[in-house]
Amino acid sequence: MHAVVLVSGGAAVTPFTTPDAGARTGLAAGNTMTAMRAHLLRAGHAVFTAPARIGPGTVADDTGWQGFSDVPAELPAAMTINAAGTIADAGHALHTFLAHLTATFDLDRIDVVAHSMGGLFTRAALGQSRADPSVAPLSRLVTLGTPWSGSLLGDVLAGDIRLEDAHEDPATIAILEQSREYADRVSQGAAGQVSHAFLAGADGWNDTQRGALDDISVTLIGGSFFASADQPPTLWPHDGLVALRSASAREVSDAVLPRRTIHEVDDVHSIYFADRFGLSWDRALTWDPRVFDLIDGALRA
Repeated sequence: MHAVVLVSGGAAVTPFTTPDAGARTGLAAGNTMTAMRAHLLRAGHAVFTAPARIGPGTVADDTGWQGFSDVPAELPAAMTINAAGTIADAGHALHTFLAHLTATFDLDRIDVVAHSMGGLFTRAALGQSRADPSVAPLSRLVTLGTPWSGSLLGDVLAGDIRLEDAHEDPATIAILEQSREYADRVSQGAAGQVSHAFLAGADGWNDTQRGALDDISVTLIGGSFFASADQPPTLWPHDGLVALRSASAREVSDAVLPRRTIHEVDDVHSIYFADRFGLSWDRALTWDPRVFDLIDGALRA
């Protein structure tokens, strides 16, 4: 079987789903992947979602905003992503999950569509699975708003984005002002690693991942809804959490990312940001039919 695996990002809670079953109450694949999963199933793909939660453990439900319950299966903690933890730990859990899928569903090829930090988790898993025959080979990777070289949250914490960089844009000011409190409340290692300081540069995490994407076609889709200024480019334009420059991997070398296609959509990062700023959900990268069309094209390439 050729499968498409959906991987959600930082601080996301997502149930394990199969092509035949999702959560029976609430959003079937959580508040990140439900619309995308439904679209890809209609297109005829065999779609699975990787389980994720905040903190170690398993996923039985999400009692938070736009949550779910009555999941088809509660997979072990060892194959459940801690979406607030470190990239390496999330990658290890995802690798274990992909090996489970490969064996259980007799997969011979995998494509991944990853949102936000899910792209980093996937890259970490690839570093572990390249020489592991227990995981079906990955052919294509599509990243939506993935912080390839930093995020607003991580770069505020690192001191590389300052409040004055918002240039008096009210929405951006509100996002930056709340970053530190949010990281203190939720992060278990993720916030410090989703920064330019950790990811980019000659000694950054990206450079340690050379070779992992050599044989994989990568499509990068970035959001640029917030565009009130153009400097600094590490901030402007952005989708509420990730700058377009980062989502487009502009600072990532060809040695790390040799086969790339880049798209820009004037969206916000997720339906959380759409709801917060009074937008319809289809203005979020995870819910926009225009993004789904780009994903369709990437999976056909």
